[in-house]
Amino acid sequence: MTKLIPSWVESANTAETDFPLNNLPYGVFSTNRLEARCGVAIGDMILDMAALEEAGLLDLGAGTLFAAPGWNAVMAAGPKVWSALRTRLTDMLAADAADQATIAPHLVPTAEARMHMPFTVAEFTDFYSGRHHATNVGTMFRGAENALPPNWLHLPIGYNGRASSVVVSGTDIRRPWGQLKSPDHDMPAFLPSRRFDIELEMGAIVGTPSDGPISVAQADQNIFGYVLLNDWSARDIQAWEYQPLGPFQAKATATTISPWIVTRAALEPFRCDTPAREFELLDHLKDAGPMLYDIDLSVTLAPEGAAPSTIARTNYNEMYYSSAQQLAHHTTSGCPMRTGDLLGSGTISGPEKENRGALLELSWGGKEPITLDTGETRSFIEDNDTLGLHGAAQGDGYKIGFGDCIGKVLPALKDPYAGT
Repeated sequence: MTKLIPSWVESANTAETDFPLNNLPYGVFSTNRLEARCGVAIGDMILDMAALEEAGLLDLGAGTLFAAPGWNAVMAAGPKVWSALRTRLTDMLAADAADQATIAPHLVPTAEARMHMPFTVAEFTDFYSGRHHATNVGTMFRGAENALPPNWLHLPIGYNGRASSVVVSGTDIRRPWGQLKSPDHDMPAFLPSRRFDIELEMGAIVGTPSDGPISVAQADQNIFGYVLLNDWSARDIQAWEYQPLGPFQAKATATTISPWIVTRAALEPFRCDTPAREFELLDHLKDAGPMLYDIDLSVTLAPEGAAPSTIARTNYNEMYYSSAQQLAHHTTSGCPMRTGDLLGSGTISGPEKENRGALLELSWGGKEPITLDTGETRSFIEDNDTLGLHGAAQGDGYKIGFGDCIGKVLPALKDPYAGT
């Protein structure tokens, strides 16, 4: 395991920070005096990339990369530029850097910044690749003997979601309306969701585009980085609509991502293998080495005015299929993948109750409410609850964090069609 790389930015040298020099994640920020622009987190500061480029301190031989407030131009520039950028940033911020006085004026305190979407999402695909989650949900609805569909152990199941509804951490989420049908009613009703939920996921961001099938090894190289991802889910809307084509409006309310893109290079020391296979995968999906990452994850829930309670802890290494396998599978039909495509891992749960990454599992469909530190109970999200996803890979004296992935659930509109 690699050790902490010292920086002249002192706040980056603590074991507590999410953003040591080993990390260098990419985001978009603004302040009262600065319009939205690309930045790199280092300790409790943000390095202003637009200012560096304008000052001639960041010429990577790929033209202007930071004129727009988003990392798509860097993604599209390809792996050689990604590597050159990381090397240049590391040299700038290392403890023995010669140009500290030149770089220091371009650092902005994170406390003064507002975070924005770090990239423009081209398209969004959500997968269903956590075995514990799939088994738990399948058991609830179909019984233990039919928990996993026949295809599940052979390919990553997914569905196409809505890129337009992906939002950055800190964005409030409005409780959705939809068609609900209770078992004791003959007809559905149009009502606010009563079983609104979260899904603890990781999101992989495609950097290098492809046109036609690619291998798992190629797919791994095409991934630019990762974010925490909460795919908000209206379970009652989903229960009525999902047969036979799967989720639709139940998953279209919002998908929240963390504000910082953590690169593959930063996560490289934390690679680990996928779980043992029950059936050998077909050649086009076989692992091309360690494809997952050892990233500790947790979920918090805070009622309005109360401190957050940790309601779940798990690890990304519980996934059955890696993001590289999901991306490779996505291309098998010839489907082109574009710079900025976002792939949700699927809910990440572990073997124990406290490892479950959704309230649907934690409360076992509402039959076993969980108790918060305040003494309150929850089966699903109540109005004005704030949900948070948190994650970090733990190194030797440092960690690689993503920044929190936070969303507060506001009450549903009283009449979503008022005035129409």
